[in-house]
Amino acid sequence: MSNKFLRGTFVLTLGTYISRILGMIYIIPFTALVGLNGNLLYQTGYAQYTIFLSIATAGFPAAVSKYVSKYNALGDYETSRRMFKAGLRVMLLTGILAFLVLFFLAPYFAKGALSTDQLNGITVEDVTFVIRMVSTALLVVPIMSLMRGFFQGHQSMGPTAISQVIEQLVRIAFLLGATYYILKIMDGGNLVLAVGYATLAATVGAIGGLIVLMVYWLRRKNSLLAMKENEIPAHEVSIKSIFKEVLRYAAPFVFIGLAIPIYQLIDTYTFIGAMRAAGYKEIITDHYAITVSMLPKLIMIPVSLATAFGLTLIPSVTEAFTTKNYEGLRRQIDQTLQIIMFLVLPAVIGLSVLAGPAYSVFFGVKSLELGKDILMWYAPVALLFSLFTVNAAVLQGMNKQKLAVISLVLGILVKLALNIPLIQMFQSVGSIAATALGYLVSLIYGFAMIKRHANYSYGVLIKRTFLIIAFGIFMGLTVSVTQSILDIFITYSDGRTQSVTVLAISVIVGVAVYLYVAYRSHLLEKLFGSRILKFIPGRRREY
Repeated sequence: MSNKFLRGTFVLTLGTYISRILGMIYIIPFTALVGLNGNLLYQTGYAQYTIFLSIATAGFPAAVSKYVSKYNALGDYETSRRMFKAGLRVMLLTGILAFLVLFFLAPYFAKGALSTDQLNGITVEDVTFVIRMVSTALLVVPIMSLMRGFFQGHQSMGPTAISQVIEQLVRIAFLLGATYYILKIMDGGNLVLAVGYATLAATVGAIGGLIVLMVYWLRRKNSLLAMKENEIPAHEVSIKSIFKEVLRYAAPFVFIGLAIPIYQLIDTYTFIGAMRAAGYKEIITDHYAITVSMLPKLIMIPVSLATAFGLTLIPSVTEAFTTKNYEGLRRQIDQTLQIIMFLVLPAVIGLSVLAGPAYSVFFGVKSLELGKDILMWYAPVALLFSLFTVNAAVLQGMNKQKLAVISLVLGILVKLALNIPLIQMFQSVGSIAATALGYLVSLIYGFAMIKRHANYSYGVLIKRTFLIIAFGIFMGLTVSVTQSILDIFITYSDGRTQSVTVLAISVIVGVAVYLYVAYRSHLLEKLFGSRILKFIPGRRREY
């Protein structure tokens, strides 16, 4: 795996993780301010926006990344630049259209999400207001996403990473400031108004991220690869042909980008109705807020790594596939999947074991018992999310977009078929099980297609996965014992401070144990190369 690829992945991973961590930290004060009812309203209004955002961008950012990478690999930088300029105009138009549709159809979406006229004091009008507030982000985010895709196509990941962090910082500052002001300073403390402005923060944050990207563009426009003279004669490609090719790339990216939002939207529209039909009316709010609104934000932290790998993998795989470097392609797939397993698997094991203190740290001790049990089941699904992200990125990089779409559709059909009956039988765990089964079906199909079209062998991956599982189980047992010992002196259920202490000590012990056994088994060297050893204290070796 090239240093450029790893460096780009590291930059994006760092930016994505900082963004995700910020996105988790704000949940602590936000939940304290608005409670479970506010979280329910927030998610019910936000779910539709994520779908419309994916439709508005139409897969263009990822498609642009792939398109730019392809033509730059051929030395035709002029074609890349022409496509970028035309793409900006399209993103502006689709953003406006998506905003208008979501804004004016908000009452219908609100009615469908609530499945009733009122739930715990939340009305259709309340959800409509929240949907309309967040819909304004559709005027900004598509353009920002396209610019990120253009930079990523040049394998320049810094602008995306920095803009992600700034976007999140601005969004959180506005969200918490507005929520606190409305609930604590304004007379009346209107919860619906506060949640509405909390969703409007998506627009404010996007403006901050867009400004960062524009600054990068102004500074780098004369040094970007697309500004260099062509190494070959420019392709005689009309704007119509450019869009035809980009749309051919983009259409599958729409569906793949919709993967997690579609799964969440299925829960948004079926969870409340299924729970009510099964007779669980009294506990709907708690289960919905925890399962559909709160925990997915926590689960997405381990998934951030796979997201960063996916974004950097698409242009890299495209370049290897375009230049017919099939050995390099297989090597890249192999190492990426192994690193994902090495990093994400122990993370989800640790999150399951430490579900109690982890939930308490982010969401408080209220509804701790329920939240802990749901998180314990939900955490392993993060590994499936991660593998699907990389799986889809590989297929799309190899121009097998249709296969990636088929993979996703198969999983969604499983989720649709099983979600309601499993929720009625097992409540929140049923929803999680339906999601896990859906992703498993997608992964089985996707991995089979990668094997067929890349002639990729899973032998080494399977062998090392068993080793990683063994290390992860050993680490999990160590963490469990550590937590049990700490419980003698500190009880995490007593409050957030105690939970932070238990969680921090347990995580440090778990990470140290896992890295030590990986180092002693030489797995670290095999995955990351001998250079990783220079970060090991006391290690004496010639590099």
